[in-house]
Amino acid sequence: MDVLNRVPVREQEPAVRAKNFEEVCYGYNEEEAMAEAARCIGCKNAQCVKGCPVSIDIPGFIAHVKKGEFAEAFQVISKSSALPAVCGRVCPQETQCEGKCIRGIKGDPVSIGKLERFVADWAREHGIKPEPAVEKNGKKVAVIGSGPSGLTCAGDLAKMGYDVTIFEALHETGGVLVYGIPEFRLPKDGVVKKEIENVKSLGVKIETDVVVGKSVTIDELMEEEGFSAVFIGSGAGLPKFMGIPGENANGVFSANEYLTRSNLMKAYKEGSNTPIMVGKKVAVVGGGNVAMDAARTALRLGAETHIVYRRSEEELPARVEEVHHAKEEGIIFDLLTNPTEILEDEKGWVKGMKCVKMELGEPDASGRRRPVEIPDSEFVMDVDAVIMSLGTSPNPLISSTTKGLDTNKWKCIVADEANGQTTKTGVYAGGDAVTGAATVILAMGAGKAAAKGIDEYLKGLN
Repeated sequence: MDVLNRVPVREQEPAVRAKNFEEVCYGYNEEEAMAEAARCIGCKNAQCVKGCPVSIDIPGFIAHVKKGEFAEAFQVISKSSALPAVCGRVCPQETQCEGKCIRGIKGDPVSIGKLERFVADWAREHGIKPEPAVEKNGKKVAVIGSGPSGLTCAGDLAKMGYDVTIFEALHETGGVLVYGIPEFRLPKDGVVKKEIENVKSLGVKIETDVVVGKSVTIDELMEEEGFSAVFIGSGAGLPKFMGIPGENANGVFSANEYLTRSNLMKAYKEGSNTPIMVGKKVAVVGGGNVAMDAARTALRLGAETHIVYRRSEEELPARVEEVHHAKEEGIIFDLLTNPTEILEDEKGWVKGMKCVKMELGEPDASGRRRPVEIPDSEFVMDVDAVIMSLGTSPNPLISSTTKGLDTNKWKCIVADEANGQTTKTGVYAGGDAVTGAATVILAMGAGKAAAKGIDEYLKGLN
């Protein structure tokens, strides 16, 4: 057996998948999963666990996969993670668990993410659910938002015996998992809905179309509806823009709006009632995972698609796998390029984008080399739609309607990283509402920490 190289994962051919919204990666079958698991050396002081924000017992679940004990492997993962089929697909394993894998020193690290995905998919196909709490303690906790941090916090609290209700502002549950991540990376019906069903099977109740701060306030939940504690996992849904001329032109979108139309409202499907701009030539400004998602969506809708990013490929914040897939599919990367103006025609529609060429100067505060404009390098890109993917910040609705809840200068809720405690007694927060836009797994880690913090707080009241 070749222990140095990982078992390859089957994928759709690039030319085929660039024209459909079906999942790109097929994942492992039983035989492939067992072969990949056999590469794990089962370290006693496992570094991979230290790299996992929710501390899954990785050697423990992989040991079961080696023996073909997939149901047991699922229960090991479920003790730590509420969303294994999601994490196996969208986590940046290369910088977390797999980045610390000893096997990776000489050869490829173990494909921990693909094994996690296999186990979760196998359990779903065989009707296996996580184990619920033995008994309830009679205390009510409200969770705001049904994204990764909210679902994780709710699932953990339910396992501890709490009566948990999630309040979701949208008509669908899942937060960024349903509105932000495209179908070809994360199937909604086959994966996300089933993971949410698993959380509900623990006894968690979910109410949709409840906008906390408008439909009901946090104070009302605690004072009038009997919730002993509240967790805020409302995410960061407010898009950022560059502030350049022409940004209000028709045909300029935030990546947030563009992806929500496609992912949540199914605008990519024939016969959908939700309109979406299908440009002939689309520029996506930004270099993160969301930019890759928007670009790959625009491509599938039929546009020639460009990623416009002011730094070089080395500084792209997106996962290496996402960049690789985007390139394979035919997305054009215009690097060291920065927009300065969006040009409009006489009817106010985008007709081009003025840009300048950049070069990398000295490192800035983030440690990355700062892009510097090259004099006299201005040129016009011929585009008819622009998608701005420059990050997001939290919506201030909750913080502005909750007395005693402090926010920082970026309008993020101030919360203790160790336990999620905010400046308001009994109120906890985590995920993008606290950090600004980050990864699914970091939001889950924050939800997990807050569940522990809430449990300690409520037990301390007795």
